[in-house]
Amino acid sequence: MLTTRTLGTQGLTASAIGLGLMGMSYAYGSADERDERESIATIHRALELGVTFFDTAEAYGPYENERLFARALKSATAHRDRAVIATKFGFRFDSKGDIVGTDSSPEHIREAVDGSLSRLETDHIDLLYQHRVDPAVPIEDVIGAMADLVREGKVRFLGLSEAGEATIRRAHSVHPISVLQSEYSLWERNLEPRIIPLLRELRIGLVPFAPLGRGFRTGEVKRAEEYPEGDYRRGDPRYQGENFDANVRAASAVRDLAARKGVKPGQIALAWLLHKGDDIVPIPGTKRLKYLEENVAAADVSLTTAEMTTLDAALAPGKISGQRYNAERMSTVDR
Repeated sequence: MLTTRTLGTQGLTASAIGLGLMGMSYAYGSADERDERESIATIHRALELGVTFFDTAEAYGPYENERLFARALKSATAHRDRAVIATKFGFRFDSKGDIVGTDSSPEHIREAVDGSLSRLETDHIDLLYQHRVDPAVPIEDVIGAMADLVREGKVRFLGLSEAGEATIRRAHSVHPISVLQSEYSLWERNLEPRIIPLLRELRIGLVPFAPLGRGFRTGEVKRAEEYPEGDYRRGDPRYQGENFDANVRAASAVRDLAARKGVKPGQIALAWLLHKGDDIVPIPGTKRLKYLEENVAAADVSLTTAEMTTLDAALAPGKISGQRYNAERMSTVDR
């Protein structure tokens, strides 16, 4: 059974490894590859294994991922109180469901949260994130509106996603921020110089998304053009051309260590994150039972100080080829 970790100063507890739900409805693979029965079975098994932390968002689908999780939780033997539900607001969508911009105006926040509560079939959201910083709305106004929802009992804890230092400080001065969600892994170390020290100064937890490097840390990746239309990885610079070749070579250190320890490369990547601090809860995403069980088992993988040092050096910043996002997506990151 997974142990729990505390994130932030307000009492948010979560399983040491969570479950990212996005790929069950959005971004990875094609619609034909998604199987709702398998996804729901995966969520049920996660609960059985002690996973309590589940990550979704209105943008995943959009809206369908929240509904899927509600159906899964409704049919599970576990009670609602066993699940820590994290969801996000902050985008505007057109009639086709495509993202057309950000919107963190106070009135939109309330509308988005009411929509999420309805789709999730619950009376409260455990952790509410601003999905991306909205440059048009002062963060003080955003957090003020979110804090009102805490006082009303609709939300328990507050988080930010991909926020920069100044934004985190300003937000935290309005209402305690329990969590920053951002990309962090052996594959992507951009948080280490300034963001992680700030989080520890303010006692804010870190929830890394894409902790397996979007598949590179699992050892099961293909070139960008081999993924179906609509799959996020087709546009990921690190999956393209010479970047792909260089990154496969860089991943060899993880594969070699995994082979020596008799575990999966992805388990090494997750264990590395867990060893980085007890204020970190990664949320590997999967829609398959097999990979869920492998991910959860990573909590039992022990790494020595020497092994951590070897991994740090092998995947040091500068040894990964290509930006983590294309230019359009990078423009949404607040740093």
